[in-house]
Order: sequence, then structure tokens, then C-alpha cells
Amino acid sequence: MKEKRYPRVGVGVMIQNEKGEVLLGLRQGSHGAGEWSFPGGHLEWGETIYRAVKREVKEETGLKVDKFKLISVADEMRYLKSDNKHYLNIGIKAEYSGGKIKIKEPNKCQEWKWFSLNKLPKKLLEGTELIIKNFKLSKIY
Repeated sequence: MKEKRYPRVGVGVMIQNEKGEVLLGLRQGSHGAGEWSFPGGHLEWGETIYRAVKREVKEETGLKVDKFKLISVADEMRYLKSDNKHYLNIGIKAEYSGGKIKIKEPNKCQEWKWFSLNKLPKKLLEGTELIIKNFKLSKIY
């Protein structure tokens, strides 16, 4: 009997600076290596979306965020064949509330950089790409 599989739930966090630029990290490791993405990660068992957002941003960048707003829900399917990964991706906009940007997980992220929404890098992780698309169109899904 074939094992039944389920999608994972991921959160991506759009943080903008005073110029309106968004923070993106250059991924390394297996999933999405060489692509830029928002801070984020997996929703853990028993964890709320906003608690996951705070935790993931702090774990990856050292930043503190608050004032959350749901901006996107999307089906991430690009990596189904290449990495055998299927995600329900939840995009959250969060406001910076303290800390300095650090590379806290060097095995997963090579660098953090601010980008204008009009001058984004070409290679974006699918979840990040979908969050930006939905944000620009002012639609959730």
C-alpha cells in the first residue's frame, strides 16, 4: 500500500525598510539553492502562524518583527518533481521592531540583502515569488 503524502505548511515573511525595499536571503542547501527568498520556514506542530513568523525571522536574521498582516496564500508546486516537496505557502507582512541583520543559519542562507520591489533578483524561490505577486495585485489567493 502506497503511503499517503500531505503538503507541508510554510510561512514567508515580507519585511520592508523605510525605503519600501524588501529583505531577501540567498538560499543554499538543497531546497531552492541559488534562489532568493523571504525569511521563513515551516509551521511547527501546535504553533500559530504569527508565532512561527516571529520565531523564523529571529532564528534566520536576528530581527524582531510585529504588526502582522496576511498578504498571501499560495500553492507552491514548482519543487514537486525536483525535490519531492509540496507546500501551502502563507505570506505575512511584518514590521521591523528591532535587532540587526545577521546570517544566523549560514548553512541555509549565504547573505541577506534589501531589494526594491521593482528591481528584484531573477531567481526567486517560488513561495517568495507568489507572495510578491499576490501583494502587488492586492489579492490573497
